[in-house]
Amino acid sequence: MAEPCPLLAVRGSTGLSLFEGPPSLKEHSDFPKDISNKCKVCAYSSDGALFAWCNGQSVIIIEVASCSLVQRINRPKTIFLEFSPKNSILATWEPYVASKDIPGGNPNLQLWNVKSGDHIKGFVQKRQDTWCPQWSSDESLCARNVNNEIHFFEGNNFDTIAKKLHIQKVSDFQLSPGDMPCKVAAYVPGSKGAPSFVRIFKYPNLEGPGAALANKSFFKADRVTMLWNKRGRDLLVITTVDVDKTGASYYGEQTLHYLSTNGETCAVPLAKKGPIYSVDWNPNSSDFCVVYGFMPAKATLYNLKCDPVFDFGTGPRNTVYFNPQGNIICLAGFGNLRGNMEFWDRKQLNMVSEMQASDSTSFEWCPDGVHILTSTCAPRLRVGNGFKIWNYSGALLYETTIEANAELWEAKWQSFPVEVFQEKSTRSGGHSAIKVSKPEPKPAAYRPPGLRGQPQRKADGLHADDKELPQNMKTQTTNPEGLSKTALKKKKRKEAKVRALQQADHVDSRSQEQKDAIAMATYVTAPISSGDNNPAKETENRLRAVKKKLNQIRKMKEEQASGKKMDPNQLKKIACEAELQKELKKLQIS
Repeated sequence: MAEPCPLLAVRGSTGLSLFEGPPSLKEHSDFPKDISNKCKVCAYSSDGALFAWCNGQSVIIIEVASCSLVQRINRPKTIFLEFSPKNSILATWEPYVASKDIPGGNPNLQLWNVKSGDHIKGFVQKRQDTWCPQWSSDESLCARNVNNEIHFFEGNNFDTIAKKLHIQKVSDFQLSPGDMPCKVAAYVPGSKGAPSFVRIFKYPNLEGPGAALANKSFFKADRVTMLWNKRGRDLLVITTVDVDKTGASYYGEQTLHYLSTNGETCAVPLAKKGPIYSVDWNPNSSDFCVVYGFMPAKATLYNLKCDPVFDFGTGPRNTVYFNPQGNIICLAGFGNLRGNMEFWDRKQLNMVSEMQASDSTSFEWCPDGVHILTSTCAPRLRVGNGFKIWNYSGALLYETTIEANAELWEAKWQSFPVEVFQEKSTRSGGHSAIKVSKPEPKPAAYRPPGLRGQPQRKADGLHADDKELPQNMKTQTTNPEGLSKTALKKKKRKEAKVRALQQADHVDSRSQEQKDAIAMATYVTAPISSGDNNPAKETENRLRAVKKKLNQIRKMKEEQASGKKMDPNQLKKIACEAELQKELKKLQIS
């Protein structure tokens, strides 16, 4: 059976369109373009069967296969919407508004029955970042954070709270994906000297001693980001302190922690200081990749024991994305970086391709695991809006730029279950590409007088010697012949012996006069240093050394006068007396 062709939704100031692709794109003939300039949001269901958007007049739900209307809901102010995992419910959110007549505000979070269009329940939800309820994968459980409590609803019955998890000041939570029973990770900020902590519970066992499956506490955490793997057994927690008291980082301070439902916890060891930019789980839940550290950032792959599996070296990057099948890793640098993208084969751990998508504000893998979408969207950037479709091998397959005085707000792929698309082998080349349109050259950056004449940094802001090579390239550089460890050690010992013999021959080849001159110069100028960098102290030490040498010469001259025979080395030292006397006078004057 042939694999389906994912659709691409494109939303902007000129309206909303659906395109058929990749690799080339054409407008979906069955979808009538919505030309409203108020299309604030759009979303696919998790299986890609349904598509919804709000055009400033109503929320519209269609069936993707036929583009037929499913529901039209009168909620013109909707700015967020999301389907439940089984497409039973559509959640919509509007900005919270309170008035004198209704100081508590009207419900702004609404739940709708997708099949019938009926309104199920309304809630007041002030926070925008945690607006959406969370469902278990089979929709048997739904949860919301309400006034320092987590409320659980069973069977999509929102009239009755089936269970509550009450932890004082709980501010965030995440339900696990995957099979039942469902697990919940809850975060509680620290207060009054008490540490922050994250605890994992298994529903419905939420109370009493020993209820927590795992517990991890930390003192430095103003907020956290919790990331479950798809299996729902392992959790990564990024803790963030907004202000780094040491002043080392503009981004504050971050740490990364691992928790497992079997009770294991640990801090993930990071080999470089600095921010944690991005973390991503492999879809197969067996490993994860982290991009971290002051620029140039390091990227490392870890296993479930939090042991480093592979070091990708450093480079201009701040994000990581596994493709849906987990066999390709993209390391990229967007935002204030130049859009460099590296594609790595996860199994072979070698780089497949590298290219650049300048001024990109977003990146998304196509569900087929082969194509990628990069886009430049407003309001992040209001100039040069558009999007490109690439093959991971580096070929640019499609490019479009939004016309002048128009804006692109979003471009997103249709969702599909992972099993729909088979894993493809990672082979570069063999794809016809179009030429990347080049932006107008930018004027040269201003260079302060103090930096003029010094080497110019590269376009990514990094010197070549700033970068650390990936693990496999380090091996190739130090051992290009691919020798075994024992053979490599023998080779290094042999080379060291050869260098030592060559150095000895070079020393022995000097004439006796050259050796004598070197010895004399060394005697006269050899310092006696205390390790102190104080100039006055250094002068005092040198003065003491000169007086000591002159005293030695005086004794040798007395012995010479009494008839003792001087060896050539002593005679050479006596000959240095005049030069040492001159130095003594200079030191005494200073």
